[in-house]
Amino acid sequence: MIYFDHNATTPIDDRVLDTMLPFLKTFYGNASSLYRPGRIVRSAIDTAREQVAALVGVQAAQIVFTSGGTEANHLALATLDPKSRFAISAIEHPSITEHALHLKSQGHDLAIIDVDADGLITQEAIDKVIHYRPKLVTIMLANNETGAVQKLSQYAMQLRENGITVHTDAVQALGKIPVAFYELGVHLMSLSSHKIYGPKGCGALVFEKSVEIKPVLLGGGQEQGLRAGTENAAAIVGFGKAAELAQAELAQRSEHLLALRKLLEEGLSTIPGLTIFARHADRLPNTVQFGLHEIDGEMLVMKLDQKGFAVSSGSACASGGKEPSFVLTAMGIDPDFAKSAIRVSLGKDNTEAEVIDFINLLKLLVAQR
Repeated sequence: MIYFDHNATTPIDDRVLDTMLPFLKTFYGNASSLYRPGRIVRSAIDTAREQVAALVGVQAAQIVFTSGGTEANHLALATLDPKSRFAISAIEHPSITEHALHLKSQGHDLAIIDVDADGLITQEAIDKVIHYRPKLVTIMLANNETGAVQKLSQYAMQLRENGITVHTDAVQALGKIPVAFYELGVHLMSLSSHKIYGPKGCGALVFEKSVEIKPVLLGGGQEQGLRAGTENAAAIVGFGKAAELAQAELAQRSEHLLALRKLLEEGLSTIPGLTIFARHADRLPNTVQFGLHEIDGEMLVMKLDQKGFAVSSGSACASGGKEPSFVLTAMGIDPDFAKSAIRVSLGKDNTEAEVIDFINLLKLLVAQR
C-alpha cells in the first residue's frame, strides 16, 4: 500500500517508537509520585515539554499537554467568558466548528469569517470581525483539506491591537512549515503529535502567559493544574521526540515534499477536466486537493484503494447520504463538483516513483469512467 494521506495521520517514526518503548514497560511510574520511578517519568515529561516548546519557539511552561488537537481546541475555546462573542473561520476543523455551534446553543454569540475562492481570509473579512468586537477569534493556520496557509501574523497583529484574543489551530502546519508562536502573534495555539510522525492520543495547547486558561478536566494538579489526569507518559515522550526530529529535519522534509508536490501537480495538469483547489494560494508543501467533473470522489478513493493507493475524499459520509466538503463550499465551489474532491497529502518517506505511479493509475481510472 502506498500511503498518500498524511494529513489524516502519519506513521510513527521508528526513532520515536524506540524512545517510547521504555515508558510502555520499564518506566511505568506515575509522574506525580515522589519516589524514583515517578521522578524518572516526570523528568522524561519535562524533557518532552522542552522539545515541543523548542519547535514553536516558546518556554516549556507555556505548553499544556492534552489528548490531542481536539482537546487543545476545546481548551482554547474554554477561555471564553459566559455568553461572550467569538468568531471562527468558515474552514476550521470540525473540532472547532462543532464545538462552536454547541457554545452558540449555550448562549454565546458566534460569527463566521468568510474565505475567498482560494480558501483565504481577506482583509475585508478581518475588518468585519474587528467591527463585531469578539472576545476571541480562531483562525486555522493551514487547512487540512486544501493546504492553504493563512496570512495569520498580519491579521493577528490587527486583532491584538483591538484587544481580541487570537487562537490558531496549527495542527496541519506543524512539521511542514516553520511555526513560530511569537512570530505569528497569536495568544493560543493547538498542536498534535500524530501529524508529525508521533503517536496518536497526544497534543498540546501553547499559551501566552497573559491568557487565563480555564481547565476543562478537573480532579488533579497535573499540567500546572490546567489539565487533570495522569499523564500519558509514553505518548508525551514520543511527541517530544517527534518534535525534536521535526525541528532538526524541517528544511529537508519541506524541500522533499515540495518537489513531490510539484511533480504531482505537473502530472495532474495533463488530465482533462481536473481542477486543483486553492492552487493560487500559499499552501503546505505536501498537500494537493483536486476535483474531476463527472467523477464520484468516494468511488475513486475506493478504486485507488483497490489498486494499492491510500488517499482521501473531500466529501464526508453522513447518515442518509454524502455531503460535500464544507471547506470547498465555503470557497464557493459548486456542491456537486465538491463531491468529486480527492486529497493527496504526501509524507517524508514518499518517493518520486510512487507519485509517478499514482499519476499513471489516476489517468487510467479517469479514462475508464
